Amino acid sequence: MMHFSRVRSMTNGETIMASATIEAPPERIFPALLGKDGEQWWGSTDTCRMVEWSADLRVGGRWSVVVRTADGSELPAGGEFLEIEASRRIVQTRAYHWDHPTLGRRQTTVAWLLQPIAEGTRLTICHGGFAGLSGAAAEHADGWGRVLIWLQASVAAGRLAAA
Repeated sequence: MMHFSRVRSMTNGETIMASATIEAPPERIFPALLGKDGEQWWGSTDTCRMVEWSADLRVGGRWSVVVRTADGSELPAGGEFLEIEASRRIVQTRAYHWDHPTLGRRQTTVAWLLQPIAEGTRLTICHGGFAGLSGAAAEHADGWGRVLIWLQASVAAGRLAAA
């Protein structure tokens, strides 16, 4: 029987740390973070859904996403991959291509760390670049908590491709 471990997401006002246990091996989770699978698991009908994803999966490669909100607004974002270590680590820049109410178009950096554990994968997200914008950091910490719950639920429902 699958169970969801508690998702933890917090901020000190400048950096966000979020983590969860995902009941699948890193080799299965890693492609879900970088590939078109994200359009299947990332989001919910009552908040927002990823509707477009493209990525040049190499260090220095660019990525872009469009998220559609529950009211139909489309919110594009993108960035560059700084590090990609298969099944272990992704580091990327991130910026909105619209005027986010608390963050604007400020570029931030997101690191995804995947650690194999007995239950599957300990997925930790470190999102930095919020200095001076503690409200934006708190809002994004809540968002990362939701993202990890969506990923846990998708894995539990068998909606991710097998490794």
